[in-house]
Amino acid sequence: MKHSALCRPLQGLFLTLLLALLSSHVFAQEVPLTEREALQAQVLAGVCASCHGTEGRLSGVIPAIAQRPASVLENQLLAFKRGETPHTTVMERLARGYTDEELALLARYFAQPQAYRPTQP
Repeated sequence: MKHSALCRPLQGLFLTLLLALLSSHVFAQEVPLTEREALQAQVLAGVCASCHGTEGRLSGVIPAIAQRPASVLENQLLAFKRGETPHTTVMERLARGYTDEELALLARYFAQPQAYRPTQP
């Protein structure tokens, strides 16, 4: 009895800390792209537009990727690149054409609230 009475508060504390950690990871504010990064990402994202739309918002059989957390997108892209995601169509082959840094940049690009548009002179 003493053991369970002592464990309940610790379990609650552990659960609270775990939820705080997970929510801070999921809802962490994304670092905005610099102008140079955004322009580079636009070039790299040209391939993505064929299936996901120019801003990653196309939905249907192929999922929309716009505004998903960058960490989620990056992990998924890296899993494609390593062949860890079974039953993919072309993503495995496409992801292998990018460096890990380029995949991270693409993930940050599509995670933005709006696709970057350079200002007109």
